[in-house]
Amino acid sequence: MKRVYLDNAATTQVREEVIAKMHEALSDCYGNPSSTHSYGRSAKTAIEQARKTVARYLNAKPSEIVFTSGGTEADNMILRSAVRDLGVKTIITSRIEHHAVLHTAGELADEYATRVLFVELDPFGNPDLTHLESLLERDDSKKLVSLMHINNEIGNILDLEAIAALCQQYGALFHSDTVQSIGHFPWDVAKTGADFLTAAAHKFHGPKGVGFAYIKRNSGLKPLIFGGSQERGARAGTEAFHNIVGLEAAMVAAYEKLDEEKAYISGLKEYFVNRLKETLPGVKFNGHSASLQKSTYTLVNVCLPYSEDKAMMLLFHLDLKGIACSKGSACQSGSNEGSHVLHEILSEDDLRKPSLRFSFSRYNTRQEMDYVISVLQEFQEH
Repeated sequence: MKRVYLDNAATTQVREEVIAKMHEALSDCYGNPSSTHSYGRSAKTAIEQARKTVARYLNAKPSEIVFTSGGTEADNMILRSAVRDLGVKTIITSRIEHHAVLHTAGELADEYATRVLFVELDPFGNPDLTHLESLLERDDSKKLVSLMHINNEIGNILDLEAIAALCQQYGALFHSDTVQSIGHFPWDVAKTGADFLTAAAHKFHGPKGVGFAYIKRNSGLKPLIFGGSQERGARAGTEAFHNIVGLEAAMVAAYEKLDEEKAYISGLKEYFVNRLKETLPGVKFNGHSASLQKSTYTLVNVCLPYSEDKAMMLLFHLDLKGIACSKGSACQSGSNEGSHVLHEILSEDDLRKPSLRFSFSRYNTRQEMDYVISVLQEFQEH
């Protein structure tokens, strides 16, 4: 059976050079980074080198990088400490954020009576900046704005610099979940202006279980996890050394090959979008996901012109044909609830139709796009 993996927004295939680097770490450099002997010092040196590498690609300082278990932990750490330690009384976010942000904000509302406000969205899922400004100027409470750079379901790209400028104007902190963009877009934190960013290695061909938080210097953020003094006291627990060097190797490869791979994947997306338009009359694209300017080049979210009855069988049919994609985000897998993102932007009629997220990587081909199109056509005709 032919197998086609188009769920790269959920997780990516690990690069061969990353596997080799991790294998070396697991085999030869097994000392505890907190130990003072040569085994420990070797591991500690490699971790600090990885921190410098990450910082270099963000134009950040190494001390501003904290390694975590992934984006979810990093989001939790930032939001929780902002409320607990920095005096934030109001979180401003949107209803189409990742659940790592939405659920954390909800818990903080219950625990600390934090007020959570939601910025209005246009029909494509973009935040209304005029409404955001009205929320920022509503009162004098300490505020944190949390808006993701690239939406993990519809791919919309947020104007981070515009949001950061508004936050600076009104004295608010700005956090952005950048899990879908770090490793896929160039970065300059000095230009971007965000106070906090988050990343996960498995979104850019690195290992699962490791990511990092960018925390602007002197922010005052405090740990989520307490114990030892690892990560300069910012995150206790023996470091997952093999994962950290794997993240570093993945980041180096991502940025060394960024222009080449971005051009290739953009071509795949454009080809796939055009073929869908040609072969499936009535197809729609959710958010701005058909655009290469307004959405990421790595995914497209498609509303297919199938009946509600057929919609129930579509993912099963694709899986039988060896095609992996997502109905909503992978973080919702196993849930009977529909996508909270699409619920905010689609009509009732379109919500009854199947919407699928196809997400691409350097490992995909045009031949695979043709195969997926043929399977969708076959499904439509039966």
